Amino acid sequence: MPLASDLAACLDTALLCADRARAAVTPYFRAGLTVDDKSDESPVTRADREAETTMRGLIAERHPDHAILGEEFGFSGVTGDWVWVLDPIDGTRAFITGRPSFATLIALFYKGRPVLGIIDQPFTLERWIGVDGAETRFDSATMPGQIGVRTCAGLAEAELSCTSPDMLIPPYDTRFAGLKGATRRTSWGGDAYGYGLLALGQIDVIAECTMKPWDWGALVPVVTGAGGVMTDWQGAPLTLESDGTVLACGDKTLLQDAVARLRPSP
Repeated sequence: MPLASDLAACLDTALLCADRARAAVTPYFRAGLTVDDKSDESPVTRADREAETTMRGLIAERHPDHAILGEEFGFSGVTGDWVWVLDPIDGTRAFITGRPSFATLIALFYKGRPVLGIIDQPFTLERWIGVDGAETRFDSATMPGQIGVRTCAGLAEAELSCTSPDMLIPPYDTRFAGLKGATRRTSWGGDAYGYGLLALGQIDVIAECTMKPWDWGALVPVVTGAGGVMTDWQGAPLTLESDGTVLACGDKTLLQDAVARLRPSP
């Protein structure tokens, strides 16, 4: 376990990173950005690059012995127990189409496990702050919400969410279908914002795949600090070596049944 004093200092850095990323991102929202395509065909913009650059610079200045892994600029090359994992705009497709469901994600891993996470929505001014061993905090001057997952009697009563059916490439599509068929209703869209809603008791289950560490790292402390649980589709803890499947349950009693539904067919 990291020292509380270390986490406190890192939290100060993470909050300042979120502020600076917010300042970098907001001028470009609905401003007619030029959109490029990366090698994986996901859109990337000037806002992504500027936000990650400012965060990386701050972290390197304050924690020169910490590694940094970012979606836009990769791995810093520093080795050690501490790794910052950054996604300047999670939900770039939402951003470039003017929908305020994107988020900046800031995570800190210690020995391969996420111990700090921030989900920041720059336009609606919502921020979820998760720190290992503490209750998640939700800050917003504009939007209602109270931290705490909700009780759910079973999957038949559960609201299921996933960012997009397009991510459910074979064989994940048939596995997801098993879970979808057992739940009350499925909603699509939201990216990381959906995990913030789960932490506010609005969504019960989220199942996604083909996820990178910068997609889910910040979400784990937020969800667990709100009383929920996050694992891979096998029910194992998420680490930097995980297989890209992510399962979040607000009510922890849903986890075993959800994992069973997501198992590959015999």
